[in-house]
Amino acid sequence: MHIALKTPVLAITLAASLASAQAVRTEKNMSLELANQIASATVAACTAGGYNVSAAVVDRAGTLRALQRADNAGPHTVAAAQGKAYTSASAKNTTLAMLDNVQKNPAAATLVHIPGFLIVGGGVPVKVGNEVIGAVGVGGAPGGHLDEQCAMAALEKVKDQLK
Repeated sequence: MHIALKTPVLAITLAASLASAQAVRTEKNMSLELANQIASATVAACTAGGYNVSAAVVDRAGTLRALQRADNAGPHTVAAAQGKAYTSASAKNTTLAMLDNVQKNPAAATLVHIPGFLIVGGGVPVKVGNEVIGAVGVGGAPGGHLDEQCAMAALEKVKDQLK
């Protein structure tokens, strides 16, 4: 009888621990140091190409972690960079790919109406493996594809930290 009592108690304890394990999640996220490195490398990559840009880096929730604006970047580039970063982190995709989808898929056209979304090239997710931990957005180069190239160059510089 004593052994029979232990089995239900063990089952209840095991079920409770499994339930609590599912209720609490562990997630990777963007550190301030990494965000600053990405923003700086992005502005440097665009400056090397002759483009005056702003670079915004957000964490996995789309919250701004770092922002840098090149000396001659226009004031509008700040909001553009932040909007692209937020959109990319939220959708877990590049904004250039999202733009392509919106243009080709009428059902996706309503994405442009989501508050805070900016669906123009220049937003790139920051990933550790397949997990999105944030995004970088770039505004100011003469084309979203060039903004995206600067972001990709910056991510290449920090790739060893994204493991």
